[in-house]
Order: sequence, then structure tokens, then C-alpha cells
Amino acid sequence: MEEIYRPEVIEKTAQKYWQDNDTFTVKADSSKEKYYCLSMFPYPSGRLHMGHVRNYTIGDVVSRYQRMQGKNVLQPMGWDAFGLPAENAAIKNQVPPAQWTYENINYMRTQLQALGFGYDWSREMATCHPNYYRWEQWFFIQLYKRGMVYKKTATVNWDPVDKTVLANEQVINGRGWRSDALVERRDIPQWFIKITDYAEELLTGLDKLDGWPEQVKTMQRNWIGRSEGVDLQFGLQDSEDTLSVFTTRPDTLLGVSYVAVAFEHPLAQSAAKENQTLQDFIKEHGNTKTAEADLATMEKMGMDTGLKAIHPITGKEIPIWIANFVLMSYGSGAVMAVPAHDQRDWEFAGKYSLPINPVIKANDGSEWDFSQAAFVEKGLLNNSGQFDGLSSEQAFTAIAEHLEAEGSGERKTNFRLRDWGVSRQRYWGTPIPMINCEKCGAVPVPESELPVVLPTDITFDGVGSPIKKMPEFYECKCPECGGDAERETDTFDTFMESSWYYARYASRSCDNAMLDKDVDYWAPVDQYIGGIEHAILHLLYARFFHRLMRDQGLVKSDEPFLNLLTQGMVLKDDTKMSKSKGNTVDPQGLINNYGADTVRLFIMFAAPPEQSLEWSDSGVEGANRFLRRLWKQVYQHSLGEKPAILQADKLNESQQALHRKTHETIKKVSDDYGRRLTFNTAIAAVMELSNLVGKQNAETEQDRAVIQEALEACVLLVSPIVPHICHELWSTLSDGSVPIETAPWPNYDEKALIQSTLKLAVQVNGKLRSNIEVDVDANKETIEAAAFADSKVQRFTEGKTVRKVIVVPGRLINIVAN
Repeated sequence: MEEIYRPEVIEKTAQKYWQDNDTFTVKADSSKEKYYCLSMFPYPSGRLHMGHVRNYTIGDVVSRYQRMQGKNVLQPMGWDAFGLPAENAAIKNQVPPAQWTYENINYMRTQLQALGFGYDWSREMATCHPNYYRWEQWFFIQLYKRGMVYKKTATVNWDPVDKTVLANEQVINGRGWRSDALVERRDIPQWFIKITDYAEELLTGLDKLDGWPEQVKTMQRNWIGRSEGVDLQFGLQDSEDTLSVFTTRPDTLLGVSYVAVAFEHPLAQSAAKENQTLQDFIKEHGNTKTAEADLATMEKMGMDTGLKAIHPITGKEIPIWIANFVLMSYGSGAVMAVPAHDQRDWEFAGKYSLPINPVIKANDGSEWDFSQAAFVEKGLLNNSGQFDGLSSEQAFTAIAEHLEAEGSGERKTNFRLRDWGVSRQRYWGTPIPMINCEKCGAVPVPESELPVVLPTDITFDGVGSPIKKMPEFYECKCPECGGDAERETDTFDTFMESSWYYARYASRSCDNAMLDKDVDYWAPVDQYIGGIEHAILHLLYARFFHRLMRDQGLVKSDEPFLNLLTQGMVLKDDTKMSKSKGNTVDPQGLINNYGADTVRLFIMFAAPPEQSLEWSDSGVEGANRFLRRLWKQVYQHSLGEKPAILQADKLNESQQALHRKTHETIKKVSDDYGRRLTFNTAIAAVMELSNLVGKQNAETEQDRAVIQEALEACVLLVSPIVPHICHELWSTLSDGSVPIETAPWPNYDEKALIQSTLKLAVQVNGKLRSNIEVDVDANKETIEAAAFADSKVQRFTEGKTVRKVIVVPGRLINIVAN
């Protein structure tokens, strides 16, 4: 062992050992308890950022700890490689997206390896590779055969310059984020998967996920949005047709003063044909999609269609308005508006001077000022004819029954969740394995012809998808009739790839099926780690996809991830690190200057995993100092004689103190790792133990024995966090027969935790004056005698009358004197 800590040398040595010995390569083994730890795989953007480093360090620490518990641990890594950033980079750098992506993967792999993450690299995969997405295409075809997939026309944001569909977030003030062109609304055929068929199961399944943060489960519950209500029918003036509306508040039905419909609603479109002003309004304000999250805060805008609805109970005529707060994609695209009891409806009514009809009053009889706001609470009905005096809950049932008896409504459970639209009019994604034939319609690609390979040797200019301009790609024969046909040129939503990758890792070597029997050994994932920004879409889609695979007979479990840890952000100067703010820290530069272990130690010590981490240069320096100190302690210890066997019954006071501290630390750190996942407090405990080692004499055999025990504990306990230095230190401390990579986690000895003496604080009139040491079983009289015999205490009690002595067992003694 060298005297000086040189991370650039020892880290390469450790990494070579892991590679040469396939240390982290694992196979399914039914004789061993498995543990599957997975961090959300990265998009290969080019370089790791500190958010990546934090995410993957947490995962690696958990994995290494579980290995030391004797478990068969799988920790794989791969690349979420499809997506829009590659297309943007292709335009900017004039290179095909595939080339840019694979170059980034190669560089980022070296960064991950430099950080010492214990991945099973034999399972590495990139979602942009045909041997991955072929099975996604195969599975989509199985879903199509099962009736879980359908195609329908959906309205999208269309950029007429870039000739592509834009997400709502890419439309800025009605214009395309890149082209600045006025965005159009277009109806385009899109493929959907019926996630709504699983809405109830996805909702109730959350109750079984005890290892998930409550915040994430709440977000998913709200997104799925189960609601009990009434589906009711308003008549239409001069028409046999009806207008369908769903409401969760039938108790307010008698307060309806207008009905609002979406821009795209058939009634709105019909009315606009006869009304140029209405046409112009729809053209001006209805050309972009509105995200549901923006509905509450956006300016309310609308126009009277001139059409009238007929109230299902009173028979009164009610105006039908177009309103921008109604989404065609949610429910029927129409809502009954009750301004007196819904704030959104109230704001709209106030702007356009529509009636406000109160029909609910407070249970306590208090008056409400409807000129200031809507009364949205439940209460007692009034101005509601035969239903007056009923509570809101009673009226729900009474009005629902009345509507059902009249044939104008029925009770219904609705979900906010919509079917998953998986079509994207983009290039860099998995080709949808369908063929469009004029005679036969949509036909799946024969399974023998899978994968449908995405051409990668292309010129990408950002105007539309290149494969839509490649007849050699899309021209084909119909598998059913043999006639001329065209391949689907849309690609899958990239959430498709990330919804099942965890299962493919488990069956990585399987070439003739999507998954093999190994998936039921490894799945579900025991610990999943990633950012809370993925709480809804990715995690919900993965839960859905897992059930689809279960019902296809591919997996046996119901859920993909048993436990979920959502790590906090990395901040600098109290703001999230980002290139645009210029406050990023390059991980590679830190590795070069301090070594990977210092980076890992700081990341794990600065904050608990689920909390935001504030970057600190001094904190990095402090982490490095601790590692140098630990190195120095082991080096100095190695210069002495081989330690004797520790004899607990022959230890003196200071030796007993270090022996006890060692086992207290093992107990605490074991709980911090295994139950609490509070690695910062685990590190702090090891630092305390190291400090005590530094104070221990090393003169006798038993001195060296307790130091040996303490240093071994220090090294083992931090080895999941700083594996490189511990690889080297363990080889010095141990006899070399068991490398630290296979060494078991240390156990604490209950006997060692037993104290024969206690230190008690001694206060005089509430102020600390001294400390005394007494036997653990000392009685009150003995403790008082020891306190009064202490010279420091005597200085503050001399010449005074002792009025009272208070003994708090195990903690302190307080003497009241004056």
C-alpha cells in the first residue's frame, strides 16, 4: 500500500479488477434470493450531468449494499435512445440522428464506467437498436389482434413549415417553437392503445404499492381521475338530437344557466357554418390545443352559438356557448355550466353577463355573496323545485333517479384518463408495424418480416420525416390481398420503449422471444430510482404495459416496480443546474481533480436522496479530506505488527469505548442503508467512528485489535459509496482471501453495545458544570455522592444551601442551590 492516496491509480485498478472478473455479471439462480435494482436509464444526450450522477450513485450504493447481504443482485444499464433531441442535433450538426446517438452512447458509457458503477454491462441495450424494438413491434401486433389497439382521427397541433406535429408545450403564443409558423389544427389518423380498459385496475393497484411515495400515488390517482356522476341528456331546440353532458354535481342541475362546448364539438362546427363571426372566432382561438393543466389559469373566452339546449327537468331553453375551457378530448366535449357553484363557470358568466342561479345554500344557513365568487361547497338545495331541502348527497341520488326514470340520464363512473395515443409524425422512433391497404384497410406487418427497420443512412433537414419521402421504405405489398400498399410512416411515442425496458434487461440474451422465463426470476424490480417528474406518464405507462404483458402471458406479476425512490434535484445557488443558467458542474472535471469516490461521497453525504441537494465546492473538498484521512489511518495501521485477536473481556476503558462505538456504528449504518435509505447519516456515523480511531493509542496488542476492527468496519460500511478506495484498503486490512466485492456486510454484537458505565451531565441551577462517570446500575444516592465529590461541582455549590437534587436516569443530575 502506498503512503499517498492517488485516486487516479487505485480507481483504474479497481475498475480493471471488476471488468476482468465479471464482478457484476449475474445469472438467474433460484437457490439465491434475488434483488433487482434499477435506475431510470438516460437519454444519450452527450454528457452526464450531476442529476445523472446522483441518480446512478444512489442506485449503485443500494445495489452494492444488497450484494453484501448475500443477494443475487441485478443492476443493468442501457439507453433511452429515440426522441426529438437527436433530430434537433441532426439539424444543428448535420449528422444523421443514429450517428449522433451512438457516438453519445459510447462517450457516456465511458463516463459511467469512470464513476465505478457496478453494472452488468452484458445486458446493455439501446432502444434505437432493431433487436430491441422488433419485440415492441411484435407486441403491438399482439395487442392489435387482441383488440387493444385502434386507429382513429385525432386533432393535433400541426406546424406547416416543419410539417410535423407539435406537443402542446412546443406551441408558444400560437406559433411553432422552432419555425415560428402559425400552428394549425389538423385531424390526423392516429394509433391508440386502450389504457382506459385498465383504468380501474391501475387505480386500485396503487393501494398495494406500499413502497412508493404517497405523493407519486396521489399524482397518479388524480391523473386517472375516477369520478362518480350522472351522464345526462339535454334536448336541442328544433332537433331530435340530444346533447350529452357528464356531471359530478347533479345536485346543481337546476342552476344551469348555459351549456359550454369545445371548439371542435359538432354543434360548434355546425353553428359556425351559418355564422361567419363564429367561424372567425373558432379560427382565431381554436387553432391550438390547450393543456388541461392550463385551464384553471387561462383567460376565459367564448361566443354564443345561437343554439339552445332544453333543460332535462324544467324544459327551459338554455344558450349553448363555445368556450375555450372545454376540451373535446375530455368527456363529451360539453359541460353544463352552473356559475353560482363553479368558479370557472362563474368567471365566464361574469365576463359575458350570463345569469347566476343559486341553488345550493350553506348547511349553517349563512348568506353567500355571489357577486364575489361561486359557492362551491355542498349544502342544502333551494330554488330546485321538488328537490328543495335535500342535502347535496341526497339530491345526487334523487335527481339521478328522476333522470333515469325519464330516460334522460344514468349514473356512471367516469375516468379522466384518456386512451394512449402512440403515433408520432417524427422520424427518430420505432416504425409502427402496420400496412395501409386501400382494399383491406390497416393490416399488421407479418411477424416473419419483423423488425420493420428504421432507415438510418438518411439526410435530415427537419422538414417532415425523411421516411415519408422514401418510397423504398413505405412502398410494399399488402400481406392479405397482395396489392399495392404503403407502410405506416408514423413512429411510436418514445414512452413505448421506456415502458418495458426493465423486463427486457431480465431476458437480454433471449433472441427468439420478447421475454423468457428469466423475467419471472428477476421481475418485478425491487428498487426503482428516478426523478419525480416521471411520476405520471412514464410510471403510469410502465404499470399499464406490465399488465398488458401479464395478460399476454409474458410476465406473472402485476406491478413492474415494488419500491420507488424519487431523488431530489441538484441545485447550485438555490436554482436547478442547467446549461441555460450557466450554473452546471462538469462531473468529468471533478473526477479528474478528485477521483470518482470523492464525487460519489459528496453526492451521498450532502442530502438525503429524496431531498434537493445544494452544490458546495467546500463540501467536495471535505469529502476528499475524509477519504485521505481514512487512507492515512489504514496506511499507518499497516506499518505495525499484525493485530492480535480481539479479546472483549480484556479491554481497558478506551479500548471498550472504541469497540462499543464500532458496533454502535454498524447497527446505525445498517438501519440507515437497509430501512431508512438515509445515506448521509450513515456517512456521518462512519466519520465519527474514524475520528475516534484517530484518538486511540496503538501501543498494545488489544489497542491494535480494536483499531483493526474499527477500520475494517469503516471500510466495509462505506464500500458501497466509495468502492474504489475500499477495494484497495480492504486488500491491506484483510488477509486477502475474500475480496471486498464478495465480503459480507458486518454484523454488530449486542454484547458489545452493553455499557458498564454511564456519563452523566451535572448541572448546578440548570447550567452545565461538569460530567461524571458512574456504573450503569448506580442508584440515586451513589450518583448524588459522585456529583458532590466532583471538584468542579464543589466550586459552584461551596457556601450554598442545597435545596433540591434532581436525577434524570441515564442523562443528567441537576443541583438546585442558593
